[in-house]
Parts: sequence; C-alpha cells; structure tokens
Amino acid sequence: MKKSHLYSFVIAFYCTGLVGVLGQENKKLASKESPSIEIIPVEHASAVLKWNELTIYIDPVGEKTSYESHGIADLILITDIHGDHFSLKTLEALDTGKAKIMVPQAVADKMPDAFTPQIDVLNNGDSKERYGIKVEAIPMYNLREEALKFHAKGRGNGYVLIMDGQRLYFSGDTEDIPEMRALQDIDKAFICMNLPYTMTVESAANAVLEFQPKEVYPYHYRGRPDVSDVVKFKSLVASGNKNIQVIQLDWYPNDDF
Repeated sequence: MKKSHLYSFVIAFYCTGLVGVLGQENKKLASKESPSIEIIPVEHASAVLKWNELTIYIDPVGEKTSYESHGIADLILITDIHGDHFSLKTLEALDTGKAKIMVPQAVADKMPDAFTPQIDVLNNGDSKERYGIKVEAIPMYNLREEALKFHAKGRGNGYVLIMDGQRLYFSGDTEDIPEMRALQDIDKAFICMNLPYTMTVESAANAVLEFQPKEVYPYHYRGRPDVSDVVKFKSLVASGNKNIQVIQLDWYPNDDF
C-alpha cells in the first residue's frame, strides 16, 4: 500500500509538472503569435516597420536597396520637405505601386501628378486609417528664436500610428512642443535630438519624462558638426523615471563615431 501511494504521488507530481511546463510553452507560443512590431532603422530619420503583415516606410531616403530587402511598402509616411525626410528620387526608384503615401500638404506640393492617386494629405490634427492602422498627424516645429527658420509650425507632421492597441510616435523634426508633451499612452516613441535643427538632449529628455512613453528610441541625433550625446539622454531619462526604457538602435551604420 505504501509503495502504491508512493507511485501514485510520483505519477501525479510528474503529470502536474508536465502540465506546468506545457502551460508555459503554450504561453510562449501564444506570445509569439501575438501581433508584433519589427523596427528596422535605415539611417538618421528613415526606418522600416514590419507590423503584422504590413510593411511601413518612414521618411524613405537614400538607396532603394536599403528598403527592397524588407519588402514592398503598404504604407509610406513622410514628415517634412527636407532632404533627410523626403526624396523624390528614392520614391521613384522604389516599387510603391500598392502603397498609400501619407504626407503634409507641403510635401504633396512637391510630388508629381503620377503619385496623386496614392497620396493622403494629412495636416496637423488630421487623422486617417489605412490597412487597419490609424495615423494621426501631430505638429512638429521649432521653439527657439534662432531655430524658427528651420521648421515652421504647420508645415510638417509628426505621426502617431495606432493598431492592435499599440501606439507609436515618430516626432519628425521638432522641439519639445506642448503637443508632444500632451501625448498619452504611447508605447514606443521615436524622439529627435540634434542641433541646430531640432532640440537639445536635455529638452528631449524633459519632454519624454512628461508624456512618459513605455519605450523611447532616440533617432535623428546627428547634427553639424556634432552628434548628440544619447548616453546622456538615456541617463537623464533613467534618473527621472526608471520605468521608461531607452532603446538604442544603429541609426548611422555608415558612420564611424
């Protein structure tokens, strides 16, 4: 009888453990099957997002080979008219035939008629849904007197992308404007910081600490002649709120610094 009870206990323990392991494995499989976002930095302000079955180009400039290997775009977002955000040469070289292209009016004015059927014009405060992604156009502009000439309010857009309960924010070229500070429930924030064109590391960190995204990705941080101190940015954010994760990607693969 004692042996029988012992065997029963061992079998029960083994089965319970096995169920526990299988349960954990199922959770892992379920998490893998959940909607995911792959972030592929191209350079400076340019990126590719793989979100569910969609491919999204952010400010595509440069060689088409930097984008082709990641798939044909379903959606393209362009923030501003400057050459590090908008390149007609790049757009014409890429296969954009199936893509919707969301741009501010200032960018639309620079695009030839051949692109007109694909263009959605979004100005500050506008929103549009394509392929299940809602895109909100957020203002981007300078605050410092000496920088007002670079980005006038109303010309360009930052963007918030919303799908599957996740909210991504791309700042575009901006300073720590009230509209950025007022953002809520941002999961991933891509924040610029380069002088003289956008904002200081200190201003960027201060804004991030106010709107509190879950994750922040410093990008667009090369200036002239210096590169912004992203290590300092990370330190400032961490000292203000340890719950905000700062994630550093390689936005300058061709530069040695």
